[in-house]
Amino acid sequence: MEQTVRAVQLVAVYILPIIFAITLHEAAHGYVARYFGDSTAYLQGRISLNPMRHIDPIGTVVLPIVTLMIAAVSPGSAFLFGWAKPVPVSFGNLRNPKSDMMWVALAGPAMNLLMALVWEAFLKIQLSTHMEEVFFLEMAQGGVRINLMFMLLNLLPILPLDGGRIVVSLLPPKAAFRFAQLEPYGLFILFALVIIPGLFSAPGLLSVVLGPLLAGADGLLQFLFNIPPSIYVS
Repeated sequence: MEQTVRAVQLVAVYILPIIFAITLHEAAHGYVARYFGDSTAYLQGRISLNPMRHIDPIGTVVLPIVTLMIAAVSPGSAFLFGWAKPVPVSFGNLRNPKSDMMWVALAGPAMNLLMALVWEAFLKIQLSTHMEEVFFLEMAQGGVRINLMFMLLNLLPILPLDGGRIVVSLLPPKAAFRFAQLEPYGLFILFALVIIPGLFSAPGLLSVVLGPLLAGADGLLQFLFNIPPSIYVS
């Protein structure tokens, strides 16, 4: 019963930060793509800050809820994962496709960083005004960590993640073409890094690599906003 209550609490606290982290990430791609000449997302009504235009029922709602419930039962056993409906971008329509691709790709992680700052500011306001309701403290903390996690995850140099697009943009043409050939296998690689180690109760490569980066980024924001680590809920 206690685990069920905790699972419901986790879902209530994290679902709003998760929805905004995933959907506004996608919207940012559409905004920047239009700025550089591609109106595909705009013509399909996908350049919007309304999360309902970007929510994928499975990737934005069901999967995050399931992983949160698993985390409530077995802390540390679930890696939060999810996606929104991808914003369509026709890179060929960009004014300078190869170079502009980098800015379109960077827009998503940049939006997650911006949202992490907003959630950190929300946390700071609560502490400064002594309006320390546990539910909203946890929501703000979760918003920071979720957005930092999505930012770091999407910057991995694996196609079709944003980090992979950035690598393609930076590599010389021949090397970029060869690297792009790996895209059909990218999701399988990501699946292997995230899921398979957990099946054997082993730390995944993503945990080993992203864990310290996430802790460092989280600590940096706490330092910038002068927030004591002691108030953080584990």
